[in-house]
Amino acid sequence: QFAGRWFLVGVASRCSYLAEHSHRLEATAVMVTVPDGQSLAISTFRKLDGMCWEIRQRYLPAQAHGRFLLKGRGYGSKVDVVVGETDHSSYAILYYQKGRSISVKLYGRSSRVSDAVVDKFEQRIRAVGLSEDVTYYFPTYGFCDSADEFHILDGELQI
Repeated sequence: QFAGRWFLVGVASRCSYLAEHSHRLEATAVMVTVPDGQSLAISTFRKLDGMCWEIRQRYLPAQAHGRFLLKGRGYGSKVDVVVGETDHSSYAILYYQKGRSISVKLYGRSSRVSDAVVDKFEQRIRAVGLSEDVTYYFPTYGFCDSADEFHILDGELQI
């Protein structure tokens, strides 16, 4: 049900990179496949310096339904991913926890979501102690659909 194309609508995070580069956020699309019926293969398409890049990640199933593990490089770099809320057809709110820091992402099946969904997202943000001043909304135009073979990264996406 989670497979298919999603658009990154918003992120709430205390990530310093986001704060410093929020004026340069690029439209970000995500393609989700379920290669083995359990894990999620995620391809994130975004522009970096005007070029389209694809970042490939694998979310491994964790103990409970809707919970995944994203293993980074090096010790202690795992990220716990939890699908907080979704209706599979229009939006999904995901939590990413690495150590003691948490971020919340809002994805939509289209690049714009309803005000009611944005309200839910903002309630979830406040519930984990984040606020509007660390919430960033992404452009709704200028998406990449693909990247050439020289612009594919396997592994970590910082935000």
